[in-house]
Amino acid sequence: MTDMQRASLWRHRRFLRYWSALTISRFGSEMTFLALPLTAVILLEATPVEMGLLAALGTLPYLLIGLPAGVWVDRWPRQWILVTADGIRALALAAVPMAALLNLLTIQQLYGVAFVVGVLTTFSDITEEAFLPALIGRQKLVEGYSRLAASGSVVEIVGPGLAGLLLQILSAPFVLAIDAVTFVVSALLLGSIRTEQRTQSASGAGGDLKTFVGEMAEGLRYLFRHMLLRPMVLTAGTLQFFGGMFDALLILYLSEQVGLTPTAIGALYMAGSISGLMAAATSERIVARIGTGPVHVLGAFLIGLGMLGTGLAGGDPLPVFVLIASVRFIQGIGNTWFNITYSSIVQTTTPDALLGRINASDRFIGMGALPVGAFLGGVLATQVGTRPTLILAGVGGFVAFLWLIRSPLLKLRSVVAPESD
Repeated sequence: MTDMQRASLWRHRRFLRYWSALTISRFGSEMTFLALPLTAVILLEATPVEMGLLAALGTLPYLLIGLPAGVWVDRWPRQWILVTADGIRALALAAVPMAALLNLLTIQQLYGVAFVVGVLTTFSDITEEAFLPALIGRQKLVEGYSRLAASGSVVEIVGPGLAGLLLQILSAPFVLAIDAVTFVVSALLLGSIRTEQRTQSASGAGGDLKTFVGEMAEGLRYLFRHMLLRPMVLTAGTLQFFGGMFDALLILYLSEQVGLTPTAIGALYMAGSISGLMAAATSERIVARIGTGPVHVLGAFLIGLGMLGTGLAGGDPLPVFVLIASVRFIQGIGNTWFNITYSSIVQTTTPDALLGRINASDRFIGMGALPVGAFLGGVLATQVGTRPTLILAGVGGFVAFLWLIRSPLLKLRSVVAPESD
């Protein structure tokens, strides 16, 4: 191992710019996570079905364009994709406070903004995963994802709490303007990174439809034939399906049925973020001690436990707040360990030329389940009630880890890169 490989990523100039860009944009996005649905609930008096549709439209692009996006990510310059996605998302979000100022804001506009941002986020998420190995090297991926997870947890601690306070002072649409600014800053930072990375696909930017479809299928085949990746993506898909159902209704339930203020709701999200920061700080030591695979399985179990505990919480506002804060603390640990090990395993075991398509196939199955779960959750809540639907989502999330029990992950200590790389 060279001295450069041993050196901390905090001394890696290009990684620092990349890390800064993602951290800044995620700061704004954390506020949007609360501000967008609260704009619908408070300002536009959205129904459960409308809330489910709003949540679904934000992640529907993973299902609609996730697979072809992976082919494009392997064909196009990845840095250019990241910069363009940030710029367009900034414009889309800025349209909401502008419409509010003119008294023209409608739920249909929120649908459109959620969908456009979702399309660009699909490209951005796939590209971020494919871009990082070339930026820092595969041997640094656990450290890299730990650094990103740690800063992400700090953002999640500060973001929702600050958003809750700002929502008490400002009208919800104007909080979205902050996210627009963070995307502009992120685009500038990403554009300043000097990289020699080129497009990866051997077929180039051209090729007929048959070639294009064949490249999409290649990613799916690799994913489902891989003994580690197949159970991982099935677990992620199950968690995302029930998580979509869960997240679409949680803010509505906490705001209207439990009676919590925006500040209190923000504090609940902070609880999971604080534990996520602790998990990120210890992830390298935990992985070294018990292995990458067991940490991944444990993470999935803790996520489900947190979802189930939240769904079962009911009663007066104060006891509900304390109970949900406690289980979200547990869920935050699981979520961080799950995500760090998930990304590290996928990026390490996948050949570089397939990274875009594997990440796209992964998100097509995992993130593509989000809008389906979100929409069905909204419909189901109108039939049986919001809390029973949350409990159902919690049960579904709790059993998701069972996909991993009979896989080689329980005995996986470390991950080796493919020989072709």
